[in-house]
Amino acid sequence: MDQTTIQLAKELSVQVIRQAGQIAKSKFDRFVDLKTKDEYGDVITEVDLLAEEIIIHAIKSAFPSHQIHSEEAGIVGSESDWLWLIDPLDGTNNFAIGLAVFTTSITLMYRREPVLGVVYEPMTDRLFVSAVGHGTICNNRPLHMKYHSDLSRGNIGWIQGHKVQNDSRAVKLRQFLDIRFKRMLRLWAPTLLWCMLAKGDIDGIVLYNSEGDDLYSGILMVQEASGVVMDFEGHSFNGMCDEPYLIACHPNHREDLLTIVREGLF
Repeated sequence: MDQTTIQLAKELSVQVIRQAGQIAKSKFDRFVDLKTKDEYGDVITEVDLLAEEIIIHAIKSAFPSHQIHSEEAGIVGSESDWLWLIDPLDGTNNFAIGLAVFTTSITLMYRREPVLGVVYEPMTDRLFVSAVGHGTICNNRPLHMKYHSDLSRGNIGWIQGHKVQNDSRAVKLRQFLDIRFKRMLRLWAPTLLWCMLAKGDIDGIVLYNSEGDDLYSGILMVQEASGVVMDFEGHSFNGMCDEPYLIACHPNHREDLLTIVREGLF
C-alpha cells in the first residue's frame, strides 16, 4: 500500500469535497430539479449531479488509473487495486424536503479495504478526515470514542438500506432498540451518524442491510477513532460486503450491544 498515494488522495479529497459541499449549501432550499430514481422512493437532485461531476473530474485527472464508483454515475474506469467510492449528497431525501442533515462522502479503498475517508457537512462546515493508521480528525481536532458507563441511557443510530423497507425482522429490531435506549436516531444520512459516533455524540450504530458508497468512509472513521465494527455474530468486520448487518460502538460496549441486538432479533 502506497502511503504517498494516500496522502495525495487526502489532499485532493479535502479540496474537492469542500467545493462539492458548497454547491449543496448554496442550493439548499432553492434547488429546482428533483426526480424519483427507484421504486423505494429514493430521489436525485441537480446538486447530486453537479457535486458528483466535480469530484469525478478531479479524481480522474489526478489518478487516471484508479477506478471510481459513484452513487449516480456508477462505475468509471477499469478495475484497479484502488477504488474510489463517492456519495455526492448523502441525505438527498433530507435535502429535498429542506432538512439540513446531509453530507458529501469520499472513500478510497485499496484491495477492498478502506484506507481514506473524507466526509464534509457543509451546513456546519465540519470536515471529517480519516486515514488508515493515522486516526480520525474533525476540523483538525483528533477524535476518540467516548465511553458512557450506562449504555441504556445512551443514544443509538439506526441505518437501514432502501430495500429493507418494513421487513418484519428489521421492524422488530428497530422497535426493540427504540424502547431499549434513551433515543434511537434515524437520520437517513448514514455518514453523519458514523461521524457522530466517532465524535462521541452517540453511543452506537446498528446497521441493517445497508451497503453503498456511503458506508466505508464511516466505518473507517469509527475504527480510526478506536471504535469497533462487527457483524451480528460478533465477528470484526473487514473488507466489503453486499449485504452487511453491523454493530459499531466503543470497545467496552461490544458485548453489551451485541447481546441487546441479538435479543431484539430473536
